[in-house]
Amino acid sequence: MTTTLTDLQMRDEAELLDRAEKTLTQIRQTTSVYPDMTIEDAYGVQQAWRDLKLARGERVVGHKIGLTSRAMQAAMNIETPDSGFLTEDMFFEANSELVATDFTDPKLEVELAFVLSRDLVGDSLTIEDVLDATEYVTPAVELIAARSHRRDPETGRTRTVRDTISDNAADAGIICGGIRIEPRQVDLRWVGAIAYRNDVVEETGLAAGVLDHPATGIVWLARRYAEQGQELKAGQTILAGSFTRPIDIRPGDDFRFDYGDLGSFTLSFQ
Repeated sequence: MTTTLTDLQMRDEAELLDRAEKTLTQIRQTTSVYPDMTIEDAYGVQQAWRDLKLARGERVVGHKIGLTSRAMQAAMNIETPDSGFLTEDMFFEANSELVATDFTDPKLEVELAFVLSRDLVGDSLTIEDVLDATEYVTPAVELIAARSHRRDPETGRTRTVRDTISDNAADAGIICGGIRIEPRQVDLRWVGAIAYRNDVVEETGLAAGVLDHPATGIVWLARRYAEQGQELKAGQTILAGSFTRPIDIRPGDDFRFDYGDLGSFTLSFQ
């Protein structure tokens, strides 16, 4: 594992991101200061941010997987997914109203969430192992935000995947709704969704868009954690990755997410 940042530098960057989230003020991209930082450095910054949250009493209850589609990987010049953590404070109720300005540059992504019934660990796991370890699967959307600028307002520089990973893979929240199903109740690749904003179809997609099966990213995450001596825990919720493009959020927007036989739910922003 190659790192170029010191532990102090990682913590300093984590504190900047934490402050940006609290004050709703976007900051410069981490790579604008550390252009040679590695993916491992970025996860180090993310870990330092997670430690800050844990130190003040927050609890990690899940994980998210991002950059699971070929289009998004090509756009970020990366060949693997990325991941972030979910805390209790990041779970919001379906059919509720949130405040758009409580988040920096917010967007929504359409996904499936897996809730584990037992620990998932190992470097040789398969999709079948993930399904065996899953209590249920449910429709979900991820609320993403950018604590560092997606595009620097002064230089026009776009942020890299290392910036996104440092920024907890852009994760800001999760909303689950619809119907919970057993992991083998349907062929998960064929689960589809229609995302409406203000009664206009914005995005549609199939869960197969996530690496041909939404459990594939969970296999990747469990294997990566195994290399680090970590594991996915029973009871945790895993966001498997978006199968639509991100949808912008504006104050006054009303969203509806229709998953067909798996139900639908709404989300509004003031």
